[in-house]
Amino acid sequence: MARPSSPQRKGDGRSPGKNTRNPPRRVRVLTSEDDSPDLFDQDEPTWAHDQPLHGNENAATIPKSWVKFIIALFLLPVALILTQTFFQAFASSVHQGLLATQSFGCFAAGMIFFGILFFIVPREILMWPYVFGHEMTHAIWVKLFGGNVADHFHVSLDGGHVLTDRVNTWIALAPYFFPLYTLLVVTLYGAASLATDLSPYRWVLFLLLGFTHAFHLVFTCLLIAKGQPDLHYGGTFFSLIVIYLINLLLIPGLLLLTGKEISLKSFGHDFVENTVGFLEITRIITTWIADWINDLWKGFGNH
Repeated sequence: MARPSSPQRKGDGRSPGKNTRNPPRRVRVLTSEDDSPDLFDQDEPTWAHDQPLHGNENAATIPKSWVKFIIALFLLPVALILTQTFFQAFASSVHQGLLATQSFGCFAAGMIFFGILFFIVPREILMWPYVFGHEMTHAIWVKLFGGNVADHFHVSLDGGHVLTDRVNTWIALAPYFFPLYTLLVVTLYGAASLATDLSPYRWVLFLLLGFTHAFHLVFTCLLIAKGQPDLHYGGTFFSLIVIYLINLLLIPGLLLLTGKEISLKSFGHDFVENTVGFLEITRIITTWIADWINDLWKGFGNH
């Protein structure tokens, strides 16, 4: 199977083991089933050592992956609340007739169509456009962060790579939460709409949105399940939380496009209510645990 790779950082040719300010970096994406992700991986990749504070090479530093792991713990409740809010919004939309709308029907048809192709078309045919989109997404995000990309990058069924002068968390994870082809469809449709009336072909837009987003989600889940070194940049747990959160935010956005059953205001209101409910449950559980520990402490004769 193809092995799309992530951006490789251009260096000065010196050995990574030497004390260099900007050592060469390489982030790889594999499809080998032997490389399953470690959910609580906190080891920094060999090409991503932290720089000493204030230029003092002897100063103690806290690995970035430890900090990101703690951040991920705080983001976990947000992911749970957002998931609850999404299912509430979806259930409400279905109850109000979302499934009967043409837009949602075309969107769902596009996703089903891709699902059929995924099982009947040889995987290599679908993998090449994914590899291309994967590497193009890395290149786009390098540019967004002011970096430089080589004049060309390699894409083939055996893999691909992008040469760049920088790598960070967003660049490494971008292909997993940035649906390039979906955004390309929206951009082209919007640009064409400025020149002519495309409202009679609106169903085509949602058909392509469903198809391309299913393409993004399926290959994202497929490659993550088989283990991706990209996710080790700062820790797999942190990376998975970020990828999940951003993808989950995109899906309600698509729901807002396909029907008028939900609004951004109602979605935000439900999110706030669920947050308050979560905090109340947390308070009750925390109080119960504190009382239990206090009773246990008194049981040992400590008053």
